[in-house]
Amino acid sequence: MTVTQEEILNLRALNLTPKQIARKLGVKVSEVNGIIQNQAQQTKLDRLAKGELDPVYQCLASENLIQLLPNIPSEKSIKNLVENDDDIARGLGLVVIARVAKYNQITVCSYLLDIWCLGVKDAMPPRTVDKIKFKEVAEALFHPFPGEPHPVPLEVAQGMIFSACEYAESLGFQPHKDFEKSRSHIGEWDGTIRIECGRDGKPCYVDGPHDDPMKIMRTLRENRGEGNFDFMVGGAQ
Repeated sequence: MTVTQEEILNLRALNLTPKQIARKLGVKVSEVNGIIQNQAQQTKLDRLAKGELDPVYQCLASENLIQLLPNIPSEKSIKNLVENDDDIARGLGLVVIARVAKYNQITVCSYLLDIWCLGVKDAMPPRTVDKIKFKEVAEALFHPFPGEPHPVPLEVAQGMIFSACEYAESLGFQPHKDFEKSRSHIGEWDGTIRIECGRDGKPCYVDGPHDDPMKIMRTLRENRGEGNFDFMVGGAQ
C-alpha cells in the first residue's frame, strides 16, 4: 500500500494523533511524524516569507493586571484602579505570550511590567519548549505573583505591554535591554486597547533590587519636575 503525504495530512486535519494515523494507514509512526513535522516547518517558512508571525498558542496575564480590567470596558480603556500602596503589587504585573513554533513546540516570551513608572522592567527573549514544559515555565514565571494567571486575547496583552512602554518613554525611560529581542514576538499593536498607567494620575517610582534609584529620580525630575511624581525608595515615600 502506498501512502501519500496528502492522506496523512488530511487525517491530521481531523485531529487524529500520529499513532492513530499510522494505525489507520498501516505505516510507521515515525513516518507520520516526519511528514507532519516537515509540513509544519514548510508552513512556518511560508509565513516568515510573507512577514507573518507564528499563530498564538496562549497569552497570559497576572491576576493583578486582570483586576484592572473593568467588567464593561469604557471606550476600551483599562483603568488603573489603585487605592493603596499594596494594590496590584506596587504596580508590577506580568504578561506572557506563547506562539506555536512547530509540531508540539511553543515559543514563549515574558514581559515584566511596571505600569506606574518604568514600563517594561524585564523581558525574557524567545524560548522554545514543548507543551508540557511550557506549563512548567509559565507556572515558574507567575509564581511570585498572587493569584492565578489568566488567559487574555492577544490584543489585550499587546495593550498592556505597549501602554506601559509608551508611558515610560514619556517619562524618559527605555524598555529593558532584552525587550528588543522579544519585541517582534508581540506583533503589531493597533493602539485600540490601552491601559491607564501611573498611580493616581502621576508617575510613582518604587525602587527594585537592580535599579539605580538616583538616576531614575533624576530622570523623573528632568521630565516631570519636582513634586510631580511620587516615589517609594527603601520603603520610604
